[in-house]
Amino acid sequence: MARKGLFLMYTGEGKGKTTASLGVTLRAVGRGLNVRYMQFIKSPDRTYGEQIALRKLGVEMEQMGIGFTWTKTPEEHRVALAKAWTKTKAALQDDSIDLLVLDELNNALAITKFPVDDVLPLAEVIEAIQNRPPTMHIVVTGRSANATLIEMADLVSTIDATKHYYDEGIPAVKGLEF
Repeated sequence: MARKGLFLMYTGEGKGKTTASLGVTLRAVGRGLNVRYMQFIKSPDRTYGEQIALRKLGVEMEQMGIGFTWTKTPEEHRVALAKAWTKTKAALQDDSIDLLVLDELNNALAITKFPVDDVLPLAEVIEAIQNRPPTMHIVVTGRSANATLIEMADLVSTIDATKHYYDEGIPAVKGLEF
């Protein structure tokens, strides 16, 4: 029986969505799968621990964003999202990729501070995911997941925020958050 590509989604308000996708990535690499990891919000201007580790494992991780929405102008974000979507569409058609991780895609699709549907059209995202190579596994992460994408997914894990040390004034910790 031919392998069917699965669609996994990690969403919710809690910490650990990217971490979950990295666990799947680690397993896939361990089993010899070709993995591509794309991040929609994080900027290539910063270095992240997961990027360093994945590079050592031979996994391409590409930061395609310019940071979170409050750090740049709406037009700068729109340009970055348009470029990210162009690259993502190509990856979603690449039958050499066994696992494609679209980290923070949910966040990007949920932006309401400025229009994004003309540069990252939800209808195109849905169509591209549905029409990816039949054996390609896909992981989508981020808060505020779209209801249609939730319905399409084979697995949806919602990560809730029960308690977080940020609430106690502890800032992001090197090695834990970045």
